[in-house]
Amino acid sequence: MIKYKLICKNCDLLFDSWFASSKEYEKLKKKKFISCHKCNSFKVEKTLMAPKLINKFNKEKIDQKNLNYQKFIKKNFKYVGDNFAYEARSIHYSNKKKEKGIYGNASNDEIKELKEEGIDTDIIPWIEDKNN
Repeated sequence: MIKYKLICKNCDLLFDSWFASSKEYEKLKKKKFISCHKCNSFKVEKTLMAPKLINKFNKEKIDQKNLNYQKFIKKNFKYVGDNFAYEARSIHYSNKKKEKGIYGNASNDEIKELKEEGIDTDIIPWIEDKNN
């Protein structure tokens, strides 16, 4: 048995599902037997999955790597808070290059709308740095 984290490309719903094998998943997908239980779309794909973390050491190592990425982002990008969607549109539609990229907060619906408009965005996990 194999467990996949799936995402509906239509409504962005994330959910887990078990399959007998990866071949079985592919077979069911090809026959359109895999659909979103929220919107009934067949646009369901596997998401990137991390291996199950077993011990505290691995979690601390990953958290530290994530904190290093966050430091880089804070140093090289402008924080726009909850205005991320507005700022991203302003940059995209004005065709002006900003000296710095931006980062901030946006809802899943806002991210979906930005992507539909052709505005490239990424979501990264953000963890609280307890040392700073």
